[in-house]
Amino acid sequence: MSLNNPVLAPLSPVKSGQSGFQVPTDFLKRLNGFLGEQVESFEPEIRHLARYAVENSGRRLRPILVYFSGVGLDGTFLEEQVRAAAVIELVHIATLVHDDILDGAETRRRCPTVFHKHGPSIAVLLGDALFAHALRLASDFPTTVVCREVSQATRSVCAGETRQVTLRGDLNLEIGEYLRIIELKTAELFRVSCLLGTLVVDGDDISRSQSMGSFGKHLGRAYQIFDDAADFLGKEDSLGKTLGTDLATRKLTLPALLLRDRIGVDGLTQLLEQLSGSPEDVRIAVTQAMEEHDIFPGVIEFFRRELHAARVGLERSGLNKFSNSALESLVAFLENEFDKLITAS
Repeated sequence: MSLNNPVLAPLSPVKSGQSGFQVPTDFLKRLNGFLGEQVESFEPEIRHLARYAVENSGRRLRPILVYFSGVGLDGTFLEEQVRAAAVIELVHIATLVHDDILDGAETRRRCPTVFHKHGPSIAVLLGDALFAHALRLASDFPTTVVCREVSQATRSVCAGETRQVTLRGDLNLEIGEYLRIIELKTAELFRVSCLLGTLVVDGDDISRSQSMGSFGKHLGRAYQIFDDAADFLGKEDSLGKTLGTDLATRKLTLPALLLRDRIGVDGLTQLLEQLSGSPEDVRIAVTQAMEEHDIFPGVIEFFRRELHAARVGLERSGLNKFSNSALESLVAFLENEFDKLITAS
């Protein structure tokens, strides 16, 4: 499956954080160029919408996972990794476009969302177009495995979002059900990013691909727990997105569920009924209740449990020293960001 023209990809340090994590700048430059080429292939009626979504889609975390899961000892990467990363990123962008509709989010990456700029109908159609193009790119690989894995991951994301919407406002939601939801809607794309990053370089090493898939799954669950905590503890100017949307849409995430377990369903119901004002006022009030009932140590425990499981998967993968060190640094970076979020509250 590999090409014979590897591209040298020197790394440059991330300026924020102390974990030593490095971003593969040349790989991301190549990826962004490839994504730009894909945008230009869209019909003129939606090309500007696709360009807006792609250019405002964030840090390219999932493509970075594709890169480090298959990069060579000298930092070289293959064109297949760029294409696989593009497939994953287009699926991710599509989920963000749709998710902003579900959450009623006005901003993402400090820019208006497609939903806010153009309304829900346009956002739905754009998300569908991005999904479709991702699957078309996946079908170009000489093996059906890529298309099968991406299709399965896309279906899982939709299943997770559907389940979450169905259970909105259900104060009896079990934490186990919450973990299942975040595994489907978030961790699955992390899993397939790591799996494909290994697979497109060394398709014969099934054991390594599976271990990297396990690493990605648990890293994704930890990432979602971080994101859910940030919806209460974060600041919009630093995170660059609308906060408080979980509460506003009655989406119960881990912090709210732990508060529910502490004060009971009746207590949480009474708390929410007493609150009034803007979504931000409600968010602040609920966060204060969480701090009063010492909820966040429980969130920390769940977060660290997932990071530990991710590290176990990474150790079992047998990646080369360069990749292993980089991904361990990424785990440490996420851990550091989570610690800063918690200590700043």
